[in-house]
Amino acid sequence: MPIAIRPPPGTPGKAWPAIAVGLFVAFGGVLFGYDTGTIGGILAMPYWLKQFSTTNVIDPKTGLHTLTASQSSEIVSILSAGTFFGALTAAPACDFFGRRIGLMISTLVFTIGVILQTAATEIPLFVAGRFFAGYGVGMISASIPLYQSETAPKWIRGSIVGAYQLAITIGLLLASIVDHSTRNRQDSGSYRIPIAVQFAWAIILVGGLIILPETPRMYIKRGKPESAAKSLSKLRRLDVDHPALVEELAEITANHEYEMSLGKSSYLDCFKGSLGKRLATGCLLQALQQLTGVNFIFYYGTSYFTNSGISNPFIVSMITSAVNVCSTFPGLYMVEAWGRRPLLLFGAIGMATCQFIVAGVGTGIGVADQVGQKALIAFVCIYIFFFACSWGPCAWVVTGEIFPLKIRAKALSMTTASNWLLNWAIAYATPYMVDNGPGDANLQSKVFFIWGGFCFICIFFVWAMIYETKGLSLEQVDELYAKVGKAWQSKGFVPTVSFQDVADVGADGSARKQSLTDLENSAMRKKSVSHGEYGQEKV
Repeated sequence: MPIAIRPPPGTPGKAWPAIAVGLFVAFGGVLFGYDTGTIGGILAMPYWLKQFSTTNVIDPKTGLHTLTASQSSEIVSILSAGTFFGALTAAPACDFFGRRIGLMISTLVFTIGVILQTAATEIPLFVAGRFFAGYGVGMISASIPLYQSETAPKWIRGSIVGAYQLAITIGLLLASIVDHSTRNRQDSGSYRIPIAVQFAWAIILVGGLIILPETPRMYIKRGKPESAAKSLSKLRRLDVDHPALVEELAEITANHEYEMSLGKSSYLDCFKGSLGKRLATGCLLQALQQLTGVNFIFYYGTSYFTNSGISNPFIVSMITSAVNVCSTFPGLYMVEAWGRRPLLLFGAIGMATCQFIVAGVGTGIGVADQVGQKALIAFVCIYIFFFACSWGPCAWVVTGEIFPLKIRAKALSMTTASNWLLNWAIAYATPYMVDNGPGDANLQSKVFFIWGGFCFICIFFVWAMIYETKGLSLEQVDELYAKVGKAWQSKGFVPTVSFQDVADVGADGSARKQSLTDLENSAMRKKSVSHGEYGQEKV
């Protein structure tokens, strides 16, 4: 079925304010993508290599100064090391300062890193700037899906959260364009201009965050129902006394009270029972997203295509980035039209096929084989299509909606940290895997066999672990995990429990300590006219 541009029939209020807010916040992905993508071009710039290289060795094939494998891996991977710690910091920051202020603080940290990189003329200061920029990006990457999932209407939540990945791809494309524009400058502007452009992205994001509302669920978490009602009123364009808004807010409140009645949350709680299963799903999903090898292309693509004998690697990098952007748009459609499980399966099968073909073609062709080089580029682009329309956006969508409110920030910070941990490992290890220096593995195109193997694993992971959450509210996802034991049985799930009724079972509060499944029958007996069939939200 196609995505509805308009809300489902009978939905009161307006959808565009929440959609506009979610899409604007997604702009933070431009910081993520641009900072990730710009380094690949900088590492291939003649002036930057001459300025920062300490080896005084000229590559006979390219005529450029060279870096050692350890220097390349340090410069590229230090960003991911920073993002790992930044993602873990996002949880306490977003819970203490709020989702909105937490995002603003993240952007400030990122800006400090940009200042250091712009000022750098030697590797140590440049690396320090990369670390702080990465720290800010890590905080941003965990905070944005959190904010989006807590403000978006359920009928289009997947597309809104997926727009974060679209912004990342736009950032990667912009990085390729700016790198291409300045690559031949024989002064510090060759690398300082691409880096300094990031100030503009930070100013735009902070400027918008100043006027955006805090999420209603954050206000409920803080015990401020009046503020939550005002926030939800802005997002839905309904009066605070409108029955539909009152009902949606009551369900959010009841869900949170039910969760808190089971005890305060800690990081240890994230690993217990159903929550542990969800955390494992999120962490593995984000880790496998990186192990598909996409960032090998965006981190080292320019250098890889140069070594493969391709005459203009910067143009190829721009082409792959453009494919990445364009292919994300059908993903935003398919995540709601197909659902999460079918889309992830589609992407995993397509990526595995393309990676094995690229590995075979790249290993078999020579530097002078123009036909083979064109085939290699073509299948790299097809691979990027499969990634960008599936695992790119859908990983953020799934992790943004499978956790309950009381641990959402903590769990999202850990799943995002998993993404960045593998991102760091790949960025650090790749030069040693593909280079031909002493002690290096010299895999060259054979490295795609490794990425293809992980894409094959992705197929079985999706079948066994990914629950279908399309069309469910964040509160109904809790019921899904409570009642459906196997991921492959989740497609036909229909919610039947209202947390408002769950909260009413037992006036003394003792019943609230029972499990959701135990309370279902009691809640079903307490149907109210205002709800009709349980689980059928009117908002």
